[in-house]
Amino acid sequence: MSLTATPDGVLLVDKAPGMTSHDVVALVRRRLQIKKVGHCGTLDPIATGLLLLTLGRGTKIQDLLMSEDKEYAGTLSLGATTDTQDRAGQILEERPVPELTEESVRAAFEKFRGDFYQMPPMVSAIKQGGVPLYKLARQGKVVEREPRLVHVYSYAIQKIASPEVDFSVSCSKGFYVRTYAHDIGEALGCGAHLKNLRRTRSGRFIVDGAVTVDDLQKADPVDILGRILTLPEVSRMRGA
Repeated sequence: MSLTATPDGVLLVDKAPGMTSHDVVALVRRRLQIKKVGHCGTLDPIATGLLLLTLGRGTKIQDLLMSEDKEYAGTLSLGATTDTQDRAGQILEERPVPELTEESVRAAFEKFRGDFYQMPPMVSAIKQGGVPLYKLARQGKVVEREPRLVHVYSYAIQKIASPEVDFSVSCSKGFYVRTYAHDIGEALGCGAHLKNLRRTRSGRFIVDGAVTVDDLQKADPVDILGRILTLPEVSRMRGA
């Protein structure tokens, strides 16, 4: 495949920490000389893992790909809440962490399983009056948000090493793992924020084998083009 042809399809990228999703889009546009590039589901700068990029006519199926369930692995840190609900924010409150048992931690996670309503954080890309909430938050504004119905299909608690808990969660679209960590902290009575996050799956696509940011920066663009999934391949993988 040459750089002169505009490919239509999906590129699976393993996002590095410290980048915005838009940074990854800009890198791909520059390296592959493609103007029409979009992404499916924003990952916060602290997060790593699977970012689906749509190229050319692939942008037409962006909403379809974004609507699918996702899977994450993360670490929550108990005892401190922040204004962003993750470690990138300013600490709002610190509270002592109770003695943790597997039973008490599991009971807190169990409160957020199946269907429930989640209040989107102020630092989010949701728009109010055409303005993203994070821009209002930067101005020190807090506005009323509508709770969203979300769904947790399953979760696993990998490790409890107070004040940190490693977990994984499979959830619906529009789910905020930061808010999940915050709410579990409230259920445990000591508050929490999200320390680390990695998206491991989106729909039928997994992060294993995705193009790394290092690949994007250093590999031959023709090799990267060869890793783009064509629209028929995407359709088959989705079982459509």
